Amino acid sequence: MASPEQQVLHIQAWQASGLSQAAYCRENGLNAKTFGNWMRTYRNTHKRHQPTSLIPVTIKARTSAAGSLRLRCPGQHVLELPAEVSPQWLGELLKCLN
Repeated sequence: MASPEQQVLHIQAWQASGLSQAAYCRENGLNAKTFGNWMRTYRNTHKRHQPTSLIPVTIKARTSAAGSLRLRCPGQHVLELPAEVSPQWLGELLKCLN
């Protein structure tokens, strides 16, 4: 049984490896389901310790002819979504992108 410290080391090694989780587990003799459980614990722990931050947003009163919502991010990135997208879903998406 791997200690929590060993689990984190494996997760960090996997992230740096460029391999899929399954390939990393095969190469390191780990059970893929166990590794998935480690990942879930790791994400939940780190999510709780992430500081909340705000994303600057500029709202322009202009509708797209295609009926879509465009979010322009610094660095030329544009995210285009259907106009009827749920505000709750959009909020969750923005949290994930932060």
